[in-house]
Amino acid sequence: MASTNLAPSTATTVQDTISAKPSTFQHPLDPLTPDEIIAVSLSVRRYAAAKTQVKALRFITNTLVPPPKKVVLAYLGIPLNPGEKPQPLSEIVRKAEVDFIDAVTGDAYNSLIVLKDAEWEVESIEKLPEGVQPQISVEELLLCENIIREDARVQKLAADVGIKPEQLFADGWAIGYDDRFPKNQRIQQALLFARSSQHDNLYAHPIDFIPVIDSISKKVIHIDFPPRYLPKASPNSIFKKHGMDVELSCAGTAPPPLTEDAEAAAGRERIPPPSAPCNFLPDLIAEEPGKEFKVRDDVKPLHVVQPEGVSFKMDGHVLEWQKWKMHIAFHHREGIALSTITYNDDGEVRPVFYRLSLAEMVVPYGAPDHPHPRKHAFDTGEYGMGTMANELALGCDCLGQIHYLPGTYVAHDGTAVIVKNVICIHEEDAGLLWKHTDFRVGGRSHAVRSRRLVVSMICTLANYEYIFNYLFYQDGNIELEVRLTGILQVYVTPDDEPTAFGVKLAKGINAHFHQHLFSVRVDPMVDGLHNTVVETDIVPLPDAPTGSVANHAGNAFITQSSPVKVQSEGGREIGFATDRRWAITNPKRVHPASGKNVAYTVTGLRGATAPMMAREDSWVAKRSIFPKRPLWVVKDKEDARGSTRMWPSGKYMPQTRDEPENSLAKWVQGEESLVEEDLVLFLTVGITHIPRPEDWPVMPVEHIRLLFRPTNFFTVNPGLDVPGANDKRSVAAFSSEGNGQNGHACHC
Repeated sequence: MASTNLAPSTATTVQDTISAKPSTFQHPLDPLTPDEIIAVSLSVRRYAAAKTQVKALRFITNTLVPPPKKVVLAYLGIPLNPGEKPQPLSEIVRKAEVDFIDAVTGDAYNSLIVLKDAEWEVESIEKLPEGVQPQISVEELLLCENIIREDARVQKLAADVGIKPEQLFADGWAIGYDDRFPKNQRIQQALLFARSSQHDNLYAHPIDFIPVIDSISKKVIHIDFPPRYLPKASPNSIFKKHGMDVELSCAGTAPPPLTEDAEAAAGRERIPPPSAPCNFLPDLIAEEPGKEFKVRDDVKPLHVVQPEGVSFKMDGHVLEWQKWKMHIAFHHREGIALSTITYNDDGEVRPVFYRLSLAEMVVPYGAPDHPHPRKHAFDTGEYGMGTMANELALGCDCLGQIHYLPGTYVAHDGTAVIVKNVICIHEEDAGLLWKHTDFRVGGRSHAVRSRRLVVSMICTLANYEYIFNYLFYQDGNIELEVRLTGILQVYVTPDDEPTAFGVKLAKGINAHFHQHLFSVRVDPMVDGLHNTVVETDIVPLPDAPTGSVANHAGNAFITQSSPVKVQSEGGREIGFATDRRWAITNPKRVHPASGKNVAYTVTGLRGATAPMMAREDSWVAKRSIFPKRPLWVVKDKEDARGSTRMWPSGKYMPQTRDEPENSLAKWVQGEESLVEEDLVLFLTVGITHIPRPEDWPVMPVEHIRLLFRPTNFFTVNPGLDVPGANDKRSVAAFSSEGNGQNGHACHC
């Protein structure tokens, strides 16, 4: 079939419309409902059938286009600057954006659809440039597994190491970077595993070759064979130079030409998958021959009880909890998107953040031998964190009294996929908020316990789980906590093979060194939209050595602060030696006592930052610069599709070979002012994971925490009015022993 007659990157206005239910949104940022997704898809399908030569559509995304910030803030009655009146109301226009694939040719398209008079109208359609690929859908990832099972060569290669076709399983991954393949092929690499029974841990049985599939032709187009590391090294070997007595079984780490026999190029014998079960489910562990296992029986129940109900209120997607108010939405790409976050400060509703979300993440692996360097998954941009989200279970994933929100995204056929219970909202105890004991007047003390509101989501990306917790506190703090768990991505390794770039976890199981690097997008509105980021270093008093007139004891230190003024300065370093921190300030409002500008300070970066270990000119670095700095500051800009500065590695991530034009690398160029402007910050947090045997067969959670802390924002401690702690249900653990463990009652 010939492709559409629209040229790449040209937009055409059309008038094809479809009736739709009147929009019933309560908040301008409410995500598209399932009915809206279906109606939008149908309008695009009808247009394509009538106006183009595209006859078979594969829908990839179908999502809300948010109205302009100023329109949303006017609707909510939030002023642009402190002390001003809100802007006049403007019409809220409901828009949607769709990415779809021509299922025959593989060409990709983007469409803008507008709701007018209860009808969805396709306003524009654009064919994406050759090689530009929308994210890989859930259905395409599942399709990968079917394709490899039906391929005759894959079947034979699996049989050669004792694996039947029905035992084969594949984690479809984006190809990462591999310029041996044409840009216009929509391809995945299939990481293969075997399974001996229905619930057996398939990751315990990795297979030693990696097919590459085309999801349009639905065929295996190539098969790669990683080389082996041999337990010896020539004196001139780079490995020997650095103390590693290994060398490769092939000529080097570069990918062989597609014309070569990949199996022969790897220069090694086949490696059968490990046979040990390595299960993590208790019932399966108990069934393993010769293994004695029982679940701990000394764990008493611990319940989260709120006898009078929760302290938060929900109105659709709008949440109110004590003095906080915010909008919570599901997004197919980011997962949780929190917007229009405000704090009621003694009757004054003060804006804090316009939007918080996970904009991107990358997991670069450290093994240099081909094809392992292709493993650097951009999990948000290549797959969509939201589409990988779990349906959460009450009493398991979430404890206590829980409110859930559903999530919806589009299926290939244009229908709506609904994930129930995808966002969890609840309260939990967070220890002491503050306490003081006045020992001079009989030891009277006052203790206030901290309670926090949790907005959370759990996403499964093949082997790994990511838990995202947005935490709101009674003292004005906001925290993002990421927990990492699941199963390590592993590769088969013979017993006599060294693991120079990984750790051997069990017989035949090698887990490569890797990193998890997240880009958190912060769209601030600290007391309004016109903010400035101020960088502060803490230094010993300059030019004042010990014994000097100004610093006789040598103990003096001061703060040195300066604003980040222009975009070319927007990429900032962490500054461990000076305990550097950054504050999002509003110069239009000054604290009455300190005389400093109101602010929210970014803290926690020092403990949550891991520098990217790949080289500056590496494949993964070519595709994105965000991991190179812990903080990036740019000016926000909007067009018909909302903010143009949403995705730090580009809007379309799969198969990129260089960072796209509309990405962070380009935004930080130039001398555009960042002082008292509508800003966007991209914060890079993450960990470097050197695997441990204790991470196998399933990994205990690892934590990353990022904190936003009010600074000169409130006149006094905003938690003074939180009720004192006096829980009558708290009792001594061993009161029957009569040894004074009952303690004394609170005197609050």
